[in-house]
Amino acid sequence: MPVDHPFVWLIAGFLLVIVELLTGTFYLLVLGIACFAGAALAFAGGGFEWQALVAAVVALAGLLFVQRYRRTMEPKRMQGLDYAQPARFDSWVSREGGRARVKYRGTLWDAQIIGEISGEDGEILYVKSVDGNSLNVTKTRPA
Repeated sequence: MPVDHPFVWLIAGFLLVIVELLTGTFYLLVLGIACFAGAALAFAGGGFEWQALVAAVVALAGLLFVQRYRRTMEPKRMQGLDYAQPARFDSWVSREGGRARVKYRGTLWDAQIIGEISGEDGEILYVKSVDGNSLNVTKTRPA
């Protein structure tokens, strides 16, 4: 039995689809479909090089599609409750490094200033994110 026999492609395709049913990742399904494409070309009488090339192109296109699809299906990370809340500038810790103390939720917090601020006492800044026990704040309110 020659290597480019269409039934070898079909058996490999069915095995990959069956294993895919157990895993649920869609990657093996794409490889199984690529094997079916190679089998179709083998039935049409194409040479093994063309069968392998078609299977590889179908596999690559399918894998890129699955990867892109999975990336869009990932849940969006929810913003924290502190996001876009106002904080009042209190004092500089390091003006050159953009480090300051701000009053937020009734207490003083260390803050990393994002962008430029005037540094006036009581200036309103907005929380962009919380990094441990430090705030990242900006002058403009995040959307």
